[in-house]
Amino acid sequence: MAAPGDLVELEIGKVAHGGHCVARHEGRVVFVRHTLPGERVRVRLTEAAPEARFWRGEAVEVLEASPDRVPSAWPEAGPGGVGGGELAHVALPAQRAWKSAVLREQLARLGGVETEVEVAAAPGDDERGGLRWRTRIGLRVDPEGRAGMTRPRSDEVVALEAMPLAHEAVAELGLFTRRWPRGARVEVVAPSVGDPLVLVDGVPWRGTRPDTRPNARRSVTQIVRAGGRELRFRVSAGGFWQVHREAPAVLVGAVLDALGDVAGARVVDLFSGAGLLTVPVAGAVGEAGSVLAVEGDARAVKDARRNAHGLGHVELVEGEVARTLLEREGLEADVVVLDPPRQGAGRTVVAAVSRTGARRVVYVACDPAALGRDVGYLRSHGFELEQVHGLDLFPMTHHVEAVAVLTR
Repeated sequence: MAAPGDLVELEIGKVAHGGHCVARHEGRVVFVRHTLPGERVRVRLTEAAPEARFWRGEAVEVLEASPDRVPSAWPEAGPGGVGGGELAHVALPAQRAWKSAVLREQLARLGGVETEVEVAAAPGDDERGGLRWRTRIGLRVDPEGRAGMTRPRSDEVVALEAMPLAHEAVAELGLFTRRWPRGARVEVVAPSVGDPLVLVDGVPWRGTRPDTRPNARRSVTQIVRAGGRELRFRVSAGGFWQVHREAPAVLVGAVLDALGDVAGARVVDLFSGAGLLTVPVAGAVGEAGSVLAVEGDARAVKDARRNAHGLGHVELVEGEVARTLLEREGLEADVVVLDPPRQGAGRTVVAAVSRTGARRVVYVACDPAALGRDVGYLRSHGFELEQVHGLDLFPMTHHVEAVAVLTR
């Protein structure tokens, strides 16, 4: 019987959600990282419990390579390394084809919809080779004070020498050549305005020590150019903001396109964060329309109030999304925009969306499985998937963004 650490030779099948490919060993499914469909590889088993329905492993030697395999853009994220770069060995067009296949499969399996999904590159990514896109990174510090990241499905920290996905402004900070407090969490933010900001365990740092000044920076300014406008946002340094340098503009443009002409419409914006979509949607509906934005994170709502200041037709509500919708009996909307976290909206929120009477839903998703499940829920309430576009806002990883439009 095979055990973790054993080496097995496998023929690799189709891609699967989560950055794996599917193989079989002695009749059992094995999810394999760092490989490609059609390859023959030697795999080190990482999880191989006798009673498990499936095992996991990573390709440590390529015996027959796919034509889509390229030299890894980030070897430290390869076999035995850190998470966050599991597709760094895959050519960029093949990465997008991989993500397209996953979106199609999840929409069909969970949503009951057969559809083609094109995954488009963000501006500049091909020119940068899929690198230097992350404006926010999170690091862990090992017992020797070195910054790094954890291995997949593990809390073990691996010290890094470089992080090629990080924005140039982050790369220039020398994060991996200095020593940090042992066991700390280091967050780095490279805003579109001003210098990068470093937080250590949530505390701003200036140079090599904590910034104890009363006026120490705790927020950043982001400028988003989309829809012929330049929008300025204030975002708490530790708060949520899109990670890819082009993602805010790309998503705002995609959502405005998906909305179409909504002048005078009543729009509900769920999981609204710091107002990235709320503010441009408010511009689209105009003062004759209205936007109700609901967000559960108090820090994000505080930022959104500043970002939407002066927009009298916008109402910002802090509260858990499902509960807030349930408490608002008689809430009516023409359109609902959702941008939920990775776990998706869920059955209760979808039911509440349906009760608003909205005829159109624009769903921004960062997880194909959650999107597929929620599309299934929406279809049970009479909606049908009109279109879905994939956006490759996470090159070198299995993650993918999608904007789906459903109508009834």
